[in-house]
Amino acid sequence: MLTEVEHRLNLLEIKCRRPVEHLLAGEYRSVFRGSGIEFEDVRPYQPGDDVRAMDWKVTARTGEPHIKRYIEEREQFIYLLVDLSPSMLHDSDGRKRRTMVEIASLLTMAAIKNQDRVGLILFSDRIEQVIPPGKGRSHAMRIMDDLMNFQPTGTGTNIVEVLGRFGHMTRKHSVAFIISDFLTQDYARELQALAFVHDINAIHIAENPLVQTGARGLVRIQDAETGTQRVIDLGAHNNDTSSHQQSLRQQMLDSGVDLLDISIGDDPVEALAGFFLSRQHRELNETGGK
Repeated sequence: MLTEVEHRLNLLEIKCRRPVEHLLAGEYRSVFRGSGIEFEDVRPYQPGDDVRAMDWKVTARTGEPHIKRYIEEREQFIYLLVDLSPSMLHDSDGRKRRTMVEIASLLTMAAIKNQDRVGLILFSDRIEQVIPPGKGRSHAMRIMDDLMNFQPTGTGTNIVEVLGRFGHMTRKHSVAFIISDFLTQDYARELQALAFVHDINAIHIAENPLVQTGARGLVRIQDAETGTQRVIDLGAHNNDTSSHQQSLRQQMLDSGVDLLDISIGDDPVEALAGFFLSRQHRELNETGGK
């Protein structure tokens, strides 16, 4: 008989498998597929192929889209850098972690389906857990298990620490997704340096407003990471949340990092599909559609 943990893990796999197979895998492949090492020939275009590999001369001559095929494709290394600090885990009903788990699991399964290697680094104010990059379903299930069930010991957030560990782990161009609420500062220099070498993407798990826009009043709240309590004005707090999001967008833009904002409880499939599509459009514009 399956344990409760095994049952929840199987349900998570089932929930993620269909959108990956029918939507996200093709979008992911178009954005993150490695380029070939040695040209072999051309073949007809298939849905999900990277349009950057299009052979425009053959396409024009035949009237049918064709892409260049290579004898060997570079193996992609995908890293998930996931924040398990108290501010990510201690919301009242656990929705913040569930949102994180689902979006990280979708990325894991999309990468595995594309024959990429996936690694996981869980962090708080320290490195909590490291799973080196690997392939296959059992490897994906191990990552998803830790995303769901790993219990951290740290009490804060240190993005500089996890960026340093990622930089030391990877010796070639890699793709990284930093999944966090980014309620910390002073990591811009390290982030910008890594983004110059690697494909860095930030997924911001955004807080929902405490109350509807326009509401006022004083409430006492406790910081999940420091344990300190303070009285805040609800209207001012919601303005601070909006300011944090705007500041984060500008910081990621300045660092050359693609940013996905997803609010707690949003549909991760829809969010990722839109993110991949946005990246495709941007890259097509940068290359002039070639």
